[in-house]
Amino acid sequence: MKRLAGVRARWLLVVVFAIGMAWVEAASVYYLRVMVDRLDPYQANPLPMRGVLEQVELVREAATLLMLLTMGALAGRTWRTRLGYSAIAFGVWDILYYVFLRMICGWPKSLFDWDLLFLLPLPWWGPVLAPVCIAWLLIVWGTLVSQLAVQSPASAVAATWWRLNWLGVALALYVFMADSLRAVHQGLEVTRTVLPQAFNWSVFVVALTLMAAPVAQLAWRMRPGD
Repeated sequence: MKRLAGVRARWLLVVVFAIGMAWVEAASVYYLRVMVDRLDPYQANPLPMRGVLEQVELVREAATLLMLLTMGALAGRTWRTRLGYSAIAFGVWDILYYVFLRMICGWPKSLFDWDLLFLLPLPWWGPVLAPVCIAWLLIVWGTLVSQLAVQSPASAVAATWWRLNWLGVALALYVFMADSLRAVHQGLEVTRTVLPQAFNWSVFVVALTLMAAPVAQLAWRMRPGD
């Protein structure tokens, strides 16, 4: 019972940390977008960079990921639970980032608004709903791994589940960066100004389904009677 309470307390601390980070991220992005007059990123030259602003923004994005991974590493006791807590932190941070941005400036107006999701290594574009779906998946997987301590033995079957997951990740990355990839031969500067015209929902749904493979594996192993 004491161990269970400790595990739940760590989960709560990770969530509280992610909530704080989400507000800091939303505020930082709001300041940046006000500076460059791009509260809605879906417009010509969506994120104009002046001086050292581009390098600062790229490092800020990398630093955000580093902080989330560090929180997971501190909260977990094994490599699986560390990944689990990192996934929880990432998912909560990503969802509440949009919630807080909506509170601060009224954007996004809907889950289907286009967002410039990330800049590394190329610009990622997608409707807000797409990263939110992935974030929920991360929260569910991270909670199952960190709270229920389900052990996943190294086996050919387990490896197959994870291969499906990584295939889904690769497909999702392709969907997010498809427009940038088509323009990359014209130079990196051109990819910074490309605006997507359509989101490939069919491929994204396949990617999301594949990424859910480890979650499905855990749910299967936890079914009554096992």
